[in-house]
Amino acid sequence: MKHINVVCAVIVNKGRIFACQRGYGEWKDWWEFPGGKIEPGESPEEALQREIREELAIDITIDSYLTTVDYDYPDFHLTMHCYLCHLKDDTLPHLLEHEAARWLGKDKLEEVKWLPADVEVIKALSDSKE
Repeated sequence: MKHINVVCAVIVNKGRIFACQRGYGEWKDWWEFPGGKIEPGESPEEALQREIREELAIDITIDSYLTTVDYDYPDFHLTMHCYLCHLKDDTLPHLLEHEAARWLGKDKLEEVKWLPADVEVIKALSDSKE
C-alpha cells in the first residue's frame, strides 16, 4: 500500500480554528486542516510553513506539536504530523487551493464533514488546552 507522509496546521485565532473545504478529487467537499506532503530533505516544520504559504498565502508561527495520526484510506496509508499554529501577523488566509474555509469555535467543529484522518486530529485537539 502506498504511504503518504504529510503535515497539517491547526491554526488558532481568537479562540477559533481554521478549517478548509476540499475542492477536488474523491474527497471533494470534505473538510480538513490545511497542510500537505513533506518533500525530501524537509523537516515537518519546514514543509508546514511552505504548504501554508502555497495554499493560503500567509505565514504562520508553529506553537507546538499536537499529534501524529496514522490512517488507512482505501488506496493509501496516511501519516499526518499535526501542529498547533497561529497567524504570524494580521494577514488573513487567501484560498489558493481550497473551495471554502471557515473559522470554527471549538464547540462548532462538528458542524462540518471532516476527512476521516482529520477527525482524529479533532479528538487530539479536544484533549488539548487550545
